[in-house]
Amino acid sequence: MPFWIELIVSLFLLVGGVFVLLGSVGLARLPDFYTRLHAPTKATTLGVGCLLIGSMILSTWVSGALSIHELLITIFLFITAPVSAHMLAKSGLHHRLKHAEKTGNPHLIEEPMHKE
Repeated sequence: MPFWIELIVSLFLLVGGVFVLLGSVGLARLPDFYTRLHAPTKATTLGVGCLLIGSMILSTWVSGALSIHELLITIFLFITAPVSAHMLAKSGLHHRLKHAEKTGNPHLIEEPMHKE
């Protein structure tokens, strides 16, 4: 296997691993539900996408044919993660979950609650 393929795959794996680590730390350390929601939907989605792209490059090189499985998983992940995050945020607003004072604009949070 050429060095440049190994280098590209290694870079994708390292960048993906760093983003997954940052998303996991953000999920554990951020103060409230709404800010914790951003860590897995943003950083971890990008991290898993990089890991899958690195895997796709490696398996395509080894097999000699385009590996479509990883590409389909990546597309599915990028489509479903924002939708599920939006649904979780709407559910949090509906259940009136508390938020940290620094993270919310009171007018944006209270307005949807009074429209019921």
